Amino acid sequence: MQTTMLKAKLHRARVTHSELGYEGSCAIDGKLLDLSGIREYEQIQIYNVTNGERFTTYAIRAEDGSGVISVNGAAAHKAAVDDIIIICAFVQLNEQELASYKPTLVYFENGDNLATRCSHSIPVQAA
Repeated sequence: MQTTMLKAKLHRARVTHSELGYEGSCAIDGKLLDLSGIREYEQIQIYNVTNGERFTTYAIRAEDGSGVISVNGAAAHKAAVDDIIIICAFVQLNEQELASYKPTLVYFENGDNLATRCSHSIPVQAA
């Protein structure tokens, strides 16, 4: 049996770009992808704290250290610049893997997309 578990969460990131004309996806600062363990082209869920929208897309890598969170394509209708969002990725685990599993949680507090806390051993300065 497989159980779907939270893999990674970017909590209270701020949307920096909303690009309707782009073909799709969510561009995320590459260092934030590395910090969270979210892979480029991985499916993600986005929960918009500002307006209540929830949607699925995939992550693409933005420039390392840029602070970019760009919601692109049709999803741009669901998130505007300066909206606060939560980005989550999930993983399927078997019973044996569940015994020691913990997700990676990355927190933002100042609207600058610089991580202030992280649930694992990678230093926050890496963001």
